[in-house]
Amino acid sequence: MPDFSTAVLSIGSNKGDKPANLHLAIACLDTHEQIEVMAVSQFYKTQPQNFVDQDWFVNAAVKIRCRTSDPLALLNTLKQIESSMDKQGKSFRFGPRKIDLDIIYFDDRIMKTPELEIPHPRMHERHFVLRPMCDIEPGTVHPVLGLTTQALFNQIETQENQAVIPLDEEEESA
Repeated sequence: MPDFSTAVLSIGSNKGDKPANLHLAIACLDTHEQIEVMAVSQFYKTQPQNFVDQDWFVNAAVKIRCRTSDPLALLNTLKQIESSMDKQGKSFRFGPRKIDLDIIYFDDRIMKTPELEIPHPRMHERHFVLRPMCDIEPGTVHPVLGLTTQALFNQIETQENQAVIPLDEEEESA
């Protein structure tokens, strides 16, 4: 019997029908034999970071339970879902993409390999990660920084150039 782990993912899209892309990615996660979706945040329109000359994103956070204790196995599954949804992928780092699935937390693990760093190394700087996470995991403590998700969000909430706007229900289901 495999071990069960809990992970929090950040998901985003800024190509095509963005809310539909997120819904499809969540469905792919939930129908995967090794994954159960436990919670999904509200969807948010967010300004692009790093490379700003592109369309705004729609982002969310997803809490999952998976039948593996290996974060790299989960990463491989996420990359397969990304590839199946977007054959072309993103053309460059931080560029436009149909779907992006990132592991933010994996249980309370701390790890750094060439392929994956957990917790996500820039999560505490990103409104588009923290705001949706506050919907589903506000009290989760960052295993390195020792602060809750809500406290991390409160620290950066007043910074400029990080608009995170809730989608209304019509936009989310359109």
